[in-house]
Amino acid sequence: MGIFYKLRVKLIAVISLYVIFPNQSVLAYFVSPLKTKNGMVVSANPLASDAGLEILSKGGNAVDAAVATTFAISVVEPFSAGIGGGGFLLLHQAQTKEIRALDFRERAPLKATKNMYLDANGKVRPNASVDGHLAAATPGTVAGLYEVHRRYGKLSWQEVIKPAITLAKDGFILSPVVTYRSLQAFNSRKKTILSNPAAREIFTRNGEFYQPGEKLVQRDLARTLTLVAQNPENFYTGSIARAIADDMAKNGGLITLQDLKTYKPIWRNPVCGNFVQVNSSTANSSPTKICSMPPPSSGGVHLLQILNIISDINFKSLGWHNPDALHLMVEAMKIAYADRSQYLGDPDFVKVPVAQLISPEYAKLRRQQITMDRAKASSEVKPGDLTPLTPFPLREGEKFNSSVLKSYESTETSHLNVIDAQRNAVSLTFTVNLGFGAGVVAAGTGIVLNNEMDDFAIAPGVPNAFGLVGNEANAIAPRKTPLSSMTPTIVTENGRLRMVVGAPGGSTIITQVLQVILNVLQYNMNVGTAVSAPRIHHQWLPDQLRVDKFALDAMTLAELRRRGHNIKETEPWGNINAILVTPDNTLEGAADPRGEGAARGF
Repeated sequence: MGIFYKLRVKLIAVISLYVIFPNQSVLAYFVSPLKTKNGMVVSANPLASDAGLEILSKGGNAVDAAVATTFAISVVEPFSAGIGGGGFLLLHQAQTKEIRALDFRERAPLKATKNMYLDANGKVRPNASVDGHLAAATPGTVAGLYEVHRRYGKLSWQEVIKPAITLAKDGFILSPVVTYRSLQAFNSRKKTILSNPAAREIFTRNGEFYQPGEKLVQRDLARTLTLVAQNPENFYTGSIARAIADDMAKNGGLITLQDLKTYKPIWRNPVCGNFVQVNSSTANSSPTKICSMPPPSSGGVHLLQILNIISDINFKSLGWHNPDALHLMVEAMKIAYADRSQYLGDPDFVKVPVAQLISPEYAKLRRQQITMDRAKASSEVKPGDLTPLTPFPLREGEKFNSSVLKSYESTETSHLNVIDAQRNAVSLTFTVNLGFGAGVVAAGTGIVLNNEMDDFAIAPGVPNAFGLVGNEANAIAPRKTPLSSMTPTIVTENGRLRMVVGAPGGSTIITQVLQVILNVLQYNMNVGTAVSAPRIHHQWLPDQLRVDKFALDAMTLAELRRRGHNIKETEPWGNINAILVTPDNTLEGAADPRGEGAARGF
């Protein structure tokens, strides 16, 4: 069925995008990549990409541009990410070919306790880990950005923050896409936002969010950014820190001056693995190295684990979205997310068996557990038998409670990629977790506070807002970092930079990055097509294969259902972006058409 199957798949892809985006040209949503020679920035917002490009044009390097873009996103997309949150960064140094990983993720306050979100009867208090000051962990974005800039930046700290200060002080016009995304986040958090005077004043007009074409001005945030530009320690020991601590004390939050003073970002070793590419004639290991974020992110570990499990299949010869390829990928996803629930956590608190999880030997063992003609129910897929951890058992009669699942398709969080003329590169993902974080602003600062405490396993059998369950490895403890799915990734070939990629999207981040990497390396798609293509997702629990609506033809869907997959066709999700370095050293970048992101370069 070779050539006819491939033609059918291409036709289905075109029809899919037409149905998903009926008011636009189909070809417009097979994004044409931007191609430049010198430097490039791709982010989730055109204004932020402009800020990064401005810094590159002034002679800044990839780190300078990434810092400028990150601060700008904090202003123009307060619903997704900001200086009240945290994140992860991967840095590729062209001269040394070294890849470094920086953890500036939020951390649990000193007063945090394992059962802080449970009532006297041991039941979870509704929304306690999501709404309000008690949901906030100690922010790390400012500390992380200053740390990487201090070590590797070229322009002055003040210079790279200038674009963000201008956007906050003078305001910016809300585009239809940003307004739509803001409204989605706002409406889901409306009660909490309206009950917080500072958030209500900044983000509403008489209790309603702004309309497209209106200007959003954030004067408090502009003053805060100006103080950060003068001295980043203002955020952790100065007037900003005092304002945050005072606001916490008045509203039942746990973050204190001591939490802020003692916060430090952590340099970690990235997780890396060789990606084995199988072609039609040989089965040789390609010199393609994939590096991503280690724990306390689960992203890098499980990206590599899934790639290892599926490495024995010739995706290209089968054709894009072939049922066999899809089935194997889904079963590998189940295995990875099952292992995630048991073993992943903050490596400063628990022993995470990273080497075993990303080893080809373990992948081979798990691959043997996959039956190609039958999908295993999630109840049949267990975490692997690795280094034992103290169990976090369900109480008698308890089970996974999908009724508390809010939305594992959230697009909040933000990702950006930068490559400069020397081919230094940054892949950075940061967040405030859910839309508008905890739904509160620290009074007088303009800072939207995160609700990252929900990323801990707050109770046995209770999924977080993305439907992910955890174990003792991810239980709450003071100064502990909650587990994340953020997956900033850098791909090299023979030491030469090949690709930077990453995404927002909660629990779907890992599988988004996986599929874009496969689209490029296995199917030879250009980066625009790779980020535009329809996607699938399975995260073990709930036992559901999520598929882009109209992404698969009826025959493929029927075959997957025959094998036992519980398919749910949904609206498109994600907002991934990536930059490739082509063989002639041209930069090729694109942002997901599902969002408003933009590539900028020169």
